[in-house]
Amino acid sequence: MKSETKHIKIIFSGGGTGGHIFPAIAIANKIKTLRPQVKISFVGAKGRMEMERVPKAGYVIEGLWISGLQRKFTLENLLFPFKLISSLWDARRILKKERPDVVVGTGGYASGPLLRQAASMGIPCLIQEQNAYAGLTNKWLANTVNKICVAYPDMERYFPVEKLLETGNPVREDLLKSIDKTEACQYYGLNPMFPVILLTGGSLGARTLNQAIAAATEILERHTKIQVLWQCGKLYEEAYSKEATAKLPNVKIQAFLDRMDYAYSAADLVISRAGALTIAEICLLGKASILVPSPNVAEDHQTKNALALASRDAAIVIKDADAVKSLIQKAIDIISQKETCFELGVNAKKMAYPNATKVIAEEVLKLIE
Repeated sequence: MKSETKHIKIIFSGGGTGGHIFPAIAIANKIKTLRPQVKISFVGAKGRMEMERVPKAGYVIEGLWISGLQRKFTLENLLFPFKLISSLWDARRILKKERPDVVVGTGGYASGPLLRQAASMGIPCLIQEQNAYAGLTNKWLANTVNKICVAYPDMERYFPVEKLLETGNPVREDLLKSIDKTEACQYYGLNPMFPVILLTGGSLGARTLNQAIAAATEILERHTKIQVLWQCGKLYEEAYSKEATAKLPNVKIQAFLDRMDYAYSAADLVISRAGALTIAEICLLGKASILVPSPNVAEDHQTKNALALASRDAAIVIKDADAVKSLIQKAIDIISQKETCFELGVNAKKMAYPNATKVIAEEVLKLIE
């Protein structure tokens, strides 16, 4: 490995969604703890959320003019070839300027051109795939990169087996702290003596999950000793903050949960979408969960993520189309059966990769000769 005095350089690229951005930032942060002198920068897609989130995490980022192909005919699709050529040109310019020792991709539009060019220039490359169904960009890069870190078994369906390493997904370091349930409940105004359902659709919220709980007012009125911590999301705050459900004493509604470590510690059962990072957190913390895969994601990958847990009795899966009618009643049935909750949590914990971030960071550093 190069001496740290030679200023090892690593470029990360991943974005479009938090599911690509946060793993990249987590790996970058871990590398900085392992090798403080390493210089790390990012490349993203102009106009996407990484251009805001990455600088907030303390890293420099450059943007490429790139976006994904739409499923139907649009003007954006007509522009795609020009965007691809432009982004390949700019990626090569950035690589020549920065001369990185290794390039890391975590999925998303911008990582494709950058890693494709890096590989063609002989720069070692690693990609990290978060989902049980490989993304289009990572599949496109598979034959050109040196190492592929995956979160689920059986990924040789998509990638060359000799490059695969099953590492799991990086999770936020703050979730690893041990927090007392009583303290966590008090933070959110909950009674630690009664069971808690955490319902979260992420920072923006999930329409179906919100509709499901809003439709369950009468059910929740009958089960006053079952509490719900409801993250409705900022897109839905105005619509749902005045719901009858929100006026129930056993329901606490917030647009955003500022302390997810407390929220998880308070929860006996988690209801959420089936994003790869949320699943990684649920497994790491050994939480019983009901997963409602979003139908609005590429290749229906959330369903594949959820079924990977359900096949091991590590989660309950409810289809999005069935959620409004049955989700809350199913949650109450499960949380009322302590043994079922316990078994789901234990089985989820078996699927966790507590050292995922460190393992991936070390694999990145191994590629630097």
